[in-house]
Amino acid sequence: MTRADGSNRSAVRADSPLFGELLLKLGIVTPNQIEEALALQSLNGQRLGEALISLGYVTREQIQDALGEALGLHNVPQGFTPAQPPLGELLVGLKYLTVAQLDEALALQRRTGRKLGEIVVENGYCTYKQLYEGLGLQNRVTGRQEPPARSTQAPEGGHHRVMVVDDSPLATAFVQDGLVSLGYEVICFQDPYEALEQVGKVQPAIVLSDLDMPGIDGMELCRRLKEGPSRAMPVIILTANDNDTERVKGLRAGADDYVNKSASMDELAARIESVMRRTGETERMRKLFARYTSDAVVEEILKSPDSVVLTGEKREVTILFADIRNFTGLADSLPPEQTVGVLNQVLGGLSDAVLTCGGTLDKFLGDGLMAVFGAPVFREDDALRALQSAKMMMAFMVELRQRAEAEWATTRQGRPLTLELGIGINSGMAVAGNIGGAMRTEYTCIGDSVNVAARLCALAGPGEILVGERTVELLAGHESNFDELPPVRLKGKPHPVPLFRALW
Repeated sequence: MTRADGSNRSAVRADSPLFGELLLKLGIVTPNQIEEALALQSLNGQRLGEALISLGYVTREQIQDALGEALGLHNVPQGFTPAQPPLGELLVGLKYLTVAQLDEALALQRRTGRKLGEIVVENGYCTYKQLYEGLGLQNRVTGRQEPPARSTQAPEGGHHRVMVVDDSPLATAFVQDGLVSLGYEVICFQDPYEALEQVGKVQPAIVLSDLDMPGIDGMELCRRLKEGPSRAMPVIILTANDNDTERVKGLRAGADDYVNKSASMDELAARIESVMRRTGETERMRKLFARYTSDAVVEEILKSPDSVVLTGEKREVTILFADIRNFTGLADSLPPEQTVGVLNQVLGGLSDAVLTCGGTLDKFLGDGLMAVFGAPVFREDDALRALQSAKMMMAFMVELRQRAEAEWATTRQGRPLTLELGIGINSGMAVAGNIGGAMRTEYTCIGDSVNVAARLCALAGPGEILVGERTVELLAGHESNFDELPPVRLKGKPHPVPLFRALW
């Protein structure tokens, strides 16, 4: 490639004597330093510029500025903003591409319309780090990018806080400059270990991580983030190696998106906003269900959110009602604060039994509760889980009474705890979904099967678990023992209802 004045742009390279002369002319190095670097170059084959950097005589930015001078990019009138120099010619000047490679890449670009940076990296002509060094020099020549800063505050009213992790200073600076210009707050780390240590303190809304880094690559960084307290934090992998295999590996590691480094800043920002919207919806669902169900069920919901219908769905569920017996008499004999303490202790134990068995805590009902098995997540063994939960509740009440009686025997204060529990379980079709008005909405189940479970609970005596016919059918084949009781008439049912007592 030849300049308009006939001179060759690639005549001055970072490994040539002419380049050393240029550094001397610019006063960046001394003759002795050049000689020492040339000697090192002859020993290890480094480029002259790299040798000078390794000896500590120059910085990489000084080398790039000198190359800019060599390429004629600095000879512009004072006050004039230079046009952006062609990226390909900068990469040739940096000796990251040969002239032949650039010609091939440009020909392919004309045929396919793809970006030059994407082509040269995919064809193996240069690495993505070399590409970003060229981009960094390109932007500094036009005065559009400041040297990398560790943290840049977004303009007031800007977007999310973004953590960028990349061991290349120019790569982090390039991403930082683009995102800050779009209103993001950006915090950069070149050491992935440091990023892991600081993520809790920095609390970014999202992490953008390079794929290829020394020590911890982007996939391992993502995996560690997803295994720790920051597991809900979204991660986008940035890489120039955008093939299907790497993409799948990144997504399996927990990455929320996978973006090619050749993408424009507008596209990257759009991807960030898209991921943040998905994350926001996920967190909304997590908070909605975390109050009512176990972490395991919440995670199951979040893995397959499309399978959860919140607006209303008819499905088979198993409903459990539990009611504390003798609580009214106890409450009359205790101070209010002690009454609340006992109630919280009992309801806490009953709730733990529901969550341990994978149920959903629907609501507290004064001195009792309602639990659902089969909504919002359906399992084949929902009926068995409900029965196991009921038995755990009964065992908890026995243990609680024994502890209270032992304490009373020692202190002789108050009176022994005489609380008992009655439980009703029934299975059948119900409508499950968010039910309520504009001011208050809750996820619950309604229907005849729910009403039957509530009435079975009301019939249950102290320490008794009454079970409906459909639940017993669902438990066929499981080692569950029942006593069949005479059918009972329930309000709203035209015929007597079969009744069973679970043995525990």
